[in-house]
Amino acid sequence: MHRLRDGTTLPPVGFGTYPLRGPEGVEAMLSALEVGYRYLDTAVNYENEQEVGEALRRSGLPREEVLVATKIPGRSHERSAAVDSVEQSLERLGLDRVDVALVHWPNPSRGRYVEAVEALLECRERGLVRFVGTSNYTAGHLREVIEATGEAPVLNQVECHPLFPQSELIEVHEQLGVLTQAWSPLGKRQAQYDADPVAGAAARTGASPAQVILRWHLQRGVMPLPKSATPERQRANLDLLDLELTGDEVAAITALGRPDGRLFDGDPETHEEM
Repeated sequence: MHRLRDGTTLPPVGFGTYPLRGPEGVEAMLSALEVGYRYLDTAVNYENEQEVGEALRRSGLPREEVLVATKIPGRSHERSAAVDSVEQSLERLGLDRVDVALVHWPNPSRGRYVEAVEALLECRERGLVRFVGTSNYTAGHLREVIEATGEAPVLNQVECHPLFPQSELIEVHEQLGVLTQAWSPLGKRQAQYDADPVAGAAARTGASPAQVILRWHLQRGVMPLPKSATPERQRANLDLLDLELTGDEVAAITALGRPDGRLFDGDPETHEEM
């Protein structure tokens, strides 16, 4: 389990819902809930909040058992627009409150990444949001937020996988009391399944390479958000608690990182997503 500053615990692994849409997307999300996921990560720009809400309702699970997170887009950073975005997300989700609301990208050239967080804190005061987080914020962005608001986001969701392990940012997060969430935790098309440190750990433990990478995240204190539409793979991505990597294995997988390891040109200092 991952523990937030107030003592709230989050599941070890969350379920990423991008790009699941339509009836097939609902079925994939419903399957994820049925096999044991209790954290669903969506966003306005994923265009699947309605599907997330439908899957949650169809699951029959008590609302308090499933954490739902969404993200406001770059076009909604202005304070009133950010509040409107949250309200519209709740309508699409069919919920009275979202558990975690995040700012999707800082879009620093527009200079409103602090204002957007302040708007989400206002939503929290109104009871529309339980926790406020960020996504793709740098250490500098986080410190600006803290200076302006007096508190750090509870979590920061960032690109993190063996080719881009984010060691320095994870250390900053730990200092600030911010949970690290990993999007694309397996590395998508650059997944290092055949890399010696991953393949070796898989052979030693009998786990799959994907399980080894997800366990690597957990042992670094990171909450991965894998996405899969296949029930068997969904189950495997959760079956990590009896798997243990050695310190040397964790270090060797981390050492796969490289400066150009991002999946695309997604440097938060320059990337803009509206």
